[in-house]
Amino acid sequence: EEGGRHTPFLNGYRPQFYFRTTDVTGAIQLQEGVEMVMPGDNVEMSVELIHPIAMDPGLRFAIREGGRTVGAGVVAKVTV
Repeated sequence: EEGGRHTPFLNGYRPQFYFRTTDVTGAIQLQEGVEMVMPGDNVEMSVELIHPIAMDPGLRFAIREGGRTVGAGVVAKVTV
C-alpha cells in the first residue's frame, strides 16, 4: 500500500510538519481561489506553526499525519 493521503484537504488542515529532527503542528492556508488540494497535487501554501522553529528558505520538510508521511515540501519564504 502506498503512503500519502487518499482524500483531499481543505484550508485549516493541521498536520505535523517534520523539519530535520523536529515535529511541529501547523495550520495550512491555501492561496486565494484554491478550495482543496487533491492527492498528488503540487501547490504553494502558507503554514502557521504552533511553535516557532529555526528555518531558512530552501529547507525541506515532510508533512505527516497519523505517523505516516503524506506529503513533502520546501520552505520558500519565512515570515515572523
